[in-house]
Amino acid sequence: MALKTRVYQKERTIKFGKLLIESLSDMFKSRFLARQLAERDIKAMYRQSYLGIIWAFVTPLATAAVWVFLNNSGTVRLSDTGIPYPVYAFSGTLIWSIIVASINSPMQSTQAAKGILTKINFPKEALLLSGVYKLLFDSSIKILLLILFVFIYGVGFHWSLFLFPIAIIGAILFGTTLGLFLTPIGLLYKDIGKIITFGMQFLMYVTPVVYAIPKTGIMKTIMEWNPITPIILTARDLVVGFSPIYVVDFLIVLMICIPLLFLGLIIYRISIPIIVERLSA
Repeated sequence: MALKTRVYQKERTIKFGKLLIESLSDMFKSRFLARQLAERDIKAMYRQSYLGIIWAFVTPLATAAVWVFLNNSGTVRLSDTGIPYPVYAFSGTLIWSIIVASINSPMQSTQAAKGILTKINFPKEALLLSGVYKLLFDSSIKILLLILFVFIYGVGFHWSLFLFPIAIIGAILFGTTLGLFLTPIGLLYKDIGKIITFGMQFLMYVTPVVYAIPKTGIMKTIMEWNPITPIILTARDLVVGFSPIYVVDFLIVLMICIPLLFLGLIIYRISIPIIVERLSA
């Protein structure tokens, strides 16, 4: 009886749909591990700090305080914002800090786990989900502080406050999507982290974070084409009770982010095992 011949060969085609389903499935299955990692990191972060949870909002508060001082002293002349300037500046810097943290989150979570990545086999997507958990925890503290800030300055309660967390989730989605594309390169080259820090500092000045969009000029054009602008303005309008005039642009940015997020997850799933193998060599 003739034996059956079977030929094995390397599969060269990449099935993106299959990779995405596997990535989302592993993320769902590893949610308990991700929560444990997030709890460990959060406790370790605040346990070894004298000021503890205060560090979650010190940076945006300090940045806003500088701009409030410059505005009140007349050093910098800013156009009317329609709301108390301290609320405008603090809300902008706080939302900005959430976006920056979201961009850095995938890289930082993966970088921090380099020691176990080369020793233990587990779903790498757990690191991404762990980073999202930490972002949600950190953002919830900042949201509560911002709402308190709004009431202190007499802006008052508006029903749009209930929609504000949705805008924050959109900010996290945007930042995480961008961070996914930067993570594989950032793990190989430390320069990427420094470039992100420098680039975001520059980008802040072409985004309506601490001052409004000019009515004319090249800066107006740059700000309006900046994809972060509708995120900042929509979130701020919701927290102060304004009608968000950039909500359509905000939704367009989110609609573009969703397929890019899926593509980023596929790239992450393909690249991380290769990078781990290189790091352990």
